Amino acid sequence: MENKIFILEGLDCANCAQKIEDRVNKINGVKKATLNFVNKKLQIEFNDVSNEELVNQIKNEIISIEPYVKIIDFNENISKNRKNNIDEYNSSLKRLFLSLLIFILGVILPIDEYIKYLLFFSSYLIAGIRVLKISLHNIKNKNIFDENFLMSVATLGAIAIGQFEEAIAVMIFYEIGEYFQSKAVNQSRKSIAELMDIRPDYANLIKNEDFIKVNPKDVQIGDHILIRPGERIPLDSVIVDGESSIDTKALTGESIPKDVRTGDKILGGYINLQGLLKAKVEKEYKDSSVSKILKLVEESSEKKAPTENFITAFAKYYTPVVVFLAIALAIIPPLITEEALFSDWIYRALVFLVVSCPCALVISIPLSFFAGIGKASKNGILIKGGNYLEALNFVDTIVFDKTGTLTEGVFKVSSVVTIGNYSVDEVLYFAAHAEYNSNHPIAKSIVEYYNKGINLSSIKEFKEYAGNGIEAVVNESKILLGKFDFLRSKGIKIDELYQNSNSIYVAIDGKFEGYIVITDKVKDDAKYTIDMLKNHNIKNIVMLTGDNKEVASKTAKDLGINSYYAELLPEDKVEIVEKLMSKKSNKKSKLVFIGDGINDAPVLSISDIGIAMGGLGSDAAIEASDIVLMNDELKKLIELFQISQKTRKIAYENIYLALFVKFLVLILGAIGIATMWHAVFADVGVTILAVINSMRLLQNK
Repeated sequence: MENKIFILEGLDCANCAQKIEDRVNKINGVKKATLNFVNKKLQIEFNDVSNEELVNQIKNEIISIEPYVKIIDFNENISKNRKNNIDEYNSSLKRLFLSLLIFILGVILPIDEYIKYLLFFSSYLIAGIRVLKISLHNIKNKNIFDENFLMSVATLGAIAIGQFEEAIAVMIFYEIGEYFQSKAVNQSRKSIAELMDIRPDYANLIKNEDFIKVNPKDVQIGDHILIRPGERIPLDSVIVDGESSIDTKALTGESIPKDVRTGDKILGGYINLQGLLKAKVEKEYKDSSVSKILKLVEESSEKKAPTENFITAFAKYYTPVVVFLAIALAIIPPLITEEALFSDWIYRALVFLVVSCPCALVISIPLSFFAGIGKASKNGILIKGGNYLEALNFVDTIVFDKTGTLTEGVFKVSSVVTIGNYSVDEVLYFAAHAEYNSNHPIAKSIVEYYNKGINLSSIKEFKEYAGNGIEAVVNESKILLGKFDFLRSKGIKIDELYQNSNSIYVAIDGKFEGYIVITDKVKDDAKYTIDMLKNHNIKNIVMLTGDNKEVASKTAKDLGINSYYAELLPEDKVEIVEKLMSKKSNKKSKLVFIGDGINDAPVLSISDIGIAMGGLGSDAAIEASDIVLMNDELKKLIELFQISQKTRKIAYENIYLALFVKFLVLILGAIGIATMWHAVFADVGVTILAVINSMRLLQNK
């Protein structure tokens, strides 16, 4: 399977974009075609990318729908074409103002009727030349239900029944509206693009103690690069010299700069704030974090939300239905009622034709969802599709993995229990001194909990058994410290009653004297997040863990989680999640599983929505999950649900606005109250309002 990507410059019609995607998908040899209206990118999968005949057929199909679109190969430099587009916009504006000026002169000047009509005719042709040309093109290509064809029929029909001034004025203001609609769409595209502008422009490649600016794609693994203050880090690297503060906000949503020094890893897309850094490249551009994020966000439009799919299907039937109603409105009343004049009812039918364009509906929904995905990306949340963003509105069950998700994966001592003749302080003293020379996280947590300073001279001997325990001599006493089975293997007698997977056992001079209970530290924002999720009407919050029931019960109680499952193996987690999914209250309800993205891949993949925590740079997290929180902040879940709710709210506002205004104008047009002016507003004006409303998602609230 091979891919080819085209950029369709000048594509401002969402309805036409949908038609292009449908038509290209029907071409023999095309496996799948996806057109992202927001970034104008047409991605095509087919077997033979070198088949020029097939590529030309695809291009001809696009031109048959949108003759003014420029089809640019994605690999070409498109800056020149974008400049040409700007020039065309300026030319269109001049043409429309000239048409408007001629029309005003024709209205206000006391001139002969013949000259007046000549001015009107000139004004109509200047304003409508683009619409009329596309209409003729559409007739030739049997593309009848197109806004240009419908507008041409409506205005020419108005001229035919003697409504000269209104027809010309409507054509002028329709085209002015189209101009501002294109500007609004392109401004929204620009806003979303800027929101996700994390692509590095260049890399300073170090060569012979100097550096040269190169494309990040040309840098190889192992090359050394220079990153100056204020520059964006181009590739995933490790610092070999220097220290600085870096802005990670573009990838993680974290506003506080992060201090880095020699040996630290840095990711492409971060910004170097102050120091001069030399770094060794660890990943090529195509495999870097910034490249993966951009690819995921750009491809997110392929997975459309149910609302998008509904509107796409609705639009296919809406326009033909309204057109046939217009024909019926023009013909039937004058035939059955003597008082009804054909000219009046034809005019009402022409109003129907102008209102029948579904652009306001089709354009606003993908913009809403893509803006929501872009907003989430800016906040350090990757969403793989609009379907997942909308599905979050129907979540009633959230299942958390414990370690690394609700907890930091950082061990700490929760209690010290004595069995024999030694006090708690004494057992802790011996344990901390025995563990002092170990680098194991549990050893460090015991020393930290002791917190009284270590007398190094009291440690006589030290031997570590990797993964099992410590053997040491402290103050002439022989200390054994470690797992239950390790101490038993050394001849220490411990009753089975004390066996616990979360405990470190202490023996002093050959006798079991107590144990230290180790737990994971709960994340600072875990309790707040759980409470806020409950406020979002999440009915069931469940915790899964491999820890024993005692530790699981305490963690769940501290966080306010009522339901938990303990002592689980990975396959047990899959079984429990499947069982919970089978018990959902209704078909619309969704279950979310949240894990660390590395060990929880099977559960992430079977859930309705799989969310990976701290997945930035983790291939396993990005691959297995539907949503990735790019740092370890649980409170990002609250932002995620808020963005989801706001996106859906705005999408539905756009639908209700468009349908209400269109149906209102249709009813008023049918009874003779609405004019073509109202019809133009119901088409172009509502589209502009819907685009502006969609952009509210990008506000920093």
